[in-house]
Amino acid sequence: MRTTFFLSLRRVIRDLVHMEHQDLLAGFVRLHILHHAAEGDLYGQWMIEELGRHGYKLSAGTLYPMLHAMERRGYLTSRTERAGRSQRRIYRATPLGCDALALARERMRELFHEVLPREEPDHGSISHQ
Repeated sequence: MRTTFFLSLRRVIRDLVHMEHQDLLAGFVRLHILHHAAEGDLYGQWMIEELGRHGYKLSAGTLYPMLHAMERRGYLTSRTERAGRSQRRIYRATPLGCDALALARERMRELFHEVLPREEPDHGSISHQ
């Protein structure tokens, strides 16, 4: 019982931290969407699951407005397909979206080179100051 409580508490804290940084991470989510939409067709539920595999917890209420905004801006196009008894909206990157992704990749390489710490060789526990 106590272990369950602490696991639940850890999840709540993790989710609160994630929410605190949601604006910052939203750009990564949009780039992730654009990356997959440039590779081929995608639909919302698949994208929610894909983002979840990378540690992003998005609800449909967060993702779909993001997809619609990207479509309005010309980065994505969509069509409706039947999936059993229901309909599914399928998204794909436009030429503008592919160009934007190429530019973002260039900028990310430059930024990540600056922002990510360089791997330093492990010299044991001795501090070299």
